[in-house]
Amino acid sequence: MTFSIVAWDPDSNPATEWGVAVASKFLSVGAVVPWARAGVGAIATQALANVSYGAEGLGRLERGGDAPGVVAGLIGADGLRAHRQLGVVDASGRAESFTGAECLAWAGGIVDEGFCCQGNILAGPEVVEEMAGAFRSADGELAVRLLAALAAGDDAGGDRRGRQSAALLVVREGGAYGGGTDKAVDLRVDDHAEPIPELHRLFDMHRLLFPRPSALRFVDVDDHLAATMRSALGSLGYDSEPVAGYDHSLRAALLSFVGTENLEERWTDEAKVDQGIVDHLLKRANLAANG
Repeated sequence: MTFSIVAWDPDSNPATEWGVAVASKFLSVGAVVPWARAGVGAIATQALANVSYGAEGLGRLERGGDAPGVVAGLIGADGLRAHRQLGVVDASGRAESFTGAECLAWAGGIVDEGFCCQGNILAGPEVVEEMAGAFRSADGELAVRLLAALAAGDDAGGDRRGRQSAALLVVREGGAYGGGTDKAVDLRVDDHAEPIPELHRLFDMHRLLFPRPSALRFVDVDDHLAATMRSALGSLGYDSEPVAGYDHSLRAALLSFVGTENLEERWTDEAKVDQGIVDHLLKRANLAANG
């Protein structure tokens, strides 16, 4: 009752990433299917999902197992394996997919270099075929390519029962907010008429609030930019002293705006400002001005 893609990106900056994207006519699919750990691998467990495959599979991968061996080990001990579906990518990017003989049609998967796609109760094999093609041809970071694959599968018919939920999980070492865990992206749409477009919307917000280090672009604050920001901040109620340049009062007003908008991952104490903060500030000021 699900279609998913499991993949890695060894060339990601600043560190290798593993991830899973999934959609289903099932409440909160993100709470069941996707599992991943930086430096270890990623797993999707679905159909008559055996949720223990997630933690157990990651444990086997962490102990040095490869994707084919982990899949064989998990299903070999499971009396209901004919009803299971599983996709795994290991620490080295090797992929393996399994579809039990009793999974409801259409059910199957594709394995390629660094990723696998799988699904059950699908419109047809074109769902996973289009997912694989979209992932191969998409540009950008791993999350963008995973979402492109998910959208392609949905466009090809997806889950033949309909739509309800979708999720995106991407891990890399120190990838979370503040660097405390490896969850670089962990987004879920639990119950929505159009879950995949909604997941895209959430990811756009995520990129604004939690940018990759390579996405930050700091610019010098000259008098013109300072005046532009002072005016925009004032229109939103963040007043500063009416002087020229990037002085203490303007910095304080801007920092207050950044805190309110949760943009602190884009802040620097240097006499510069991230262009993403400027763009968001001007967008908010324009929206306020136009009602």
